[in-house]
Amino acid sequence: MARTKDFDEQEVLNKAVNIFWLKGYSGTSMQDLVDGLGISRSSLYDTYGDKHTLFLKALESYQCSNSGRFTQIVGGNLSAKDTIKKLLEFIVCELLNDKSQKGCFMVNAEVEVALHDKEVSEMIQKNDQQVEETFFQVIKQGQDSGEIATSRDARALARFLFNTVKGMQVMVKSTTERTIFEDIISLAVSVLD
Repeated sequence: MARTKDFDEQEVLNKAVNIFWLKGYSGTSMQDLVDGLGISRSSLYDTYGDKHTLFLKALESYQCSNSGRFTQIVGGNLSAKDTIKKLLEFIVCELLNDKSQKGCFMVNAEVEVALHDKEVSEMIQKNDQQVEETFFQVIKQGQDSGEIATSRDARALARFLFNTVKGMQVMVKSTTERTIFEDIISLAVSVLD
């Protein structure tokens, strides 16, 4: 008969996200995980597999959490421009509320690991496509309603906004001056006119 686990798997996975996010993949040892997760080494291996598998699960958990928040914002009753502004403000708020200035876990994994790891690369590409597609759908709705100008291609605008997000996710590692991010959001939204 299989033993029941005496820990919450999602709670442990959330801790793993924070450990990998703070230390990076290469900087995180198995002992860091054992110490930080509060479970035995055997429980870690039995439940999550090796370090690489745990890292993939941590990335997936992080991505699911953020896409859920995006879906809530997009599902609100805001205009297209207000939805885009709200999405950008949400991202900046999350970045600036992190006192450790870790940036974005997905972007950090992209920079550190994706070039050398096909699974991580595919996961990040899928995430990037989902974020871009979210912007595209909102822009398209705004163009269809006449709120957003049709003089620019909706896909190109979505890619511009997505690139703006990635830039802010990296920039927060060197500055947390809110007015800088507010200026970026304001300019990004003005491109939709």
